[in-house]
Amino acid sequence: MKLSILIPVYNEARTITTLLERVITAPLPNVIQREIVIVDDASTDDTSSRLDAFIQNHPECNILHNRHEVNRGKGAALRTGVEISTGDVLLIQDADLEYSPSDYPVILGPVLDGLADVVYGSRFLGGPHRVLFFWHYIGNRFLTLLSNMFTNLNLTDMETCYKVFRREAIFPPRWKSNRFGFEPEITAMVAHAGHRVYEVPIAYHGRSYAEGKKIGWKDGVRAIFTIVWANVREMFHRNRS
Repeated sequence: MKLSILIPVYNEARTITTLLERVITAPLPNVIQREIVIVDDASTDDTSSRLDAFIQNHPECNILHNRHEVNRGKGAALRTGVEISTGDVLLIQDADLEYSPSDYPVILGPVLDGLADVVYGSRFLGGPHRVLFFWHYIGNRFLTLLSNMFTNLNLTDMETCYKVFRREAIFPPRWKSNRFGFEPEITAMVAHAGHRVYEVPIAYHGRSYAEGKKIGWKDGVRAIFTIVWANVREMFHRNRS
């Protein structure tokens, strides 16, 4: 079995080398072949040069690297990553060190055991986490609740980065959201398609805006709109099928 680790990157020069070192040393079962798919979403800092240096210094790693000429957003970068990936299972990894690759065995477990088609790594199921923004927590729980009302899932953390998919659950990539609307849109897609969804606890090391956090309140407003139209679209699509 081949695992594709999808890493969308934008202006993460401070963290990208450390993150990749953690990814290539993350524990995986011996039966899994690792493929790393990096999409640089038109970074304007030193991210590109550090990526090039890492790839050159690690020729033994199976790393696919693509760069957008114009910044398009996380959802667009993931579309590119899915299109060029070759794995049987796909795992999304942010480049900001908020999520630990040491959790790979936990989030891959339900898929490898044949129990799930999709796995979400939840920051709210008891794993260790850095204490940060109260209103982010409230906003996340509200968006997850709203999403659950439309999908009839009982997720605790719809907005989590750590998501794992069997290839057939996410390919071909037909989501429209280019930014962080990817999270509620892909949730609507897998729910209405009837895929088996699991949730497992993960660690979370959140960062502040001074440390480079990018998501803001405007993304939360867009997420509300995305939850509604994506679920309506998927219900209409399934009824026509």
